[in-house]
Amino acid sequence: MLRKIFNTQPNKTASVTDTVPQSAVSAFPSLDGQTRPSLRVAQGHHVGIVRRKNQDVLYTFTATYEGQVPFSDFGLYVVADGMGGHSSGELASATAAQVLAHQLLSLIYIPLLELGTTERDIPVLEILEASLQAANLSVVSKLPDGGTTVSCALVLNDRLFIGHVGDSRVYSIMNGEMTQLTEDHSLVQRLQELGQITAEEAAVHPQRNVLYRAVGQGEGLEIDVFEAPLNEGEQLLICSDGLWSMIDDAQMLDIVNTSDSMQDACDRLVDSANMAGGNDNITVLMVEAARLLPKPDVNDADTRIDETTPA
Repeated sequence: MLRKIFNTQPNKTASVTDTVPQSAVSAFPSLDGQTRPSLRVAQGHHVGIVRRKNQDVLYTFTATYEGQVPFSDFGLYVVADGMGGHSSGELASATAAQVLAHQLLSLIYIPLLELGTTERDIPVLEILEASLQAANLSVVSKLPDGGTTVSCALVLNDRLFIGHVGDSRVYSIMNGEMTQLTEDHSLVQRLQELGQITAEEAAVHPQRNVLYRAVGQGEGLEIDVFEAPLNEGEQLLICSDGLWSMIDDAQMLDIVNTSDSMQDACDRLVDSANMAGGNDNITVLMVEAARLLPKPDVNDADTRIDETTPA
């Protein structure tokens, strides 16, 4: 369904020549023959061993640009883990991802393609929160028995924006170390914060999958949104609980650090979760900021567009 709406394939990389008139593109010289920020993506998606249906949804959209252009490279990465009987869970996750992607592409990505518009003109965090609220209201109205987690990473050049509800996770991997960026909205996490149980007890707690916050559970949803810098060489790992509940963070990091590539890491992470029992659907998405070059001078770029565009 997402492919029909956006007319794009997952992981499709758009060239600047697909979206900007050639007369405008030719106005920007290349940066010593190099490309600007390169976002590399890999993914794994599996129903697991126990479940019959896969209620996880994975959505990726990556746009990278060759040459000096007056707007940032863009990446949108979403993992949603549906909850609910029959088909409610898979429809809830699909609906949330669809609405969120539509809102963010319409309100952030498309405006960036307009000449003269820069990321400084767009209130990204406010739009991200509003888009998640829209996704929540859509699930509430259409699927009263459904719910879903949503973890979203949006990349604009060297800036990272996170939107999060539930217990799917976003990790940062840098210099061989892994840091969890999101906080689980789960009962056991709250009990840990209150000092009532330990991390070891939480890992085996019978209610470890119970959420106190999820998309579709009612209006007025509280959403975590924040911004962080994105460093050259940094990797993001976004996953559903079908991965992290089966293998711990140390195992996950060891697999990433010893894999031949990000795709190899994703494949091995899925295999390891299945070998540990595969009790849930497994989704893992990795994004690497492979190269971050200096941003172009926007004012200079705008000037050159005016000089080369017919009156």
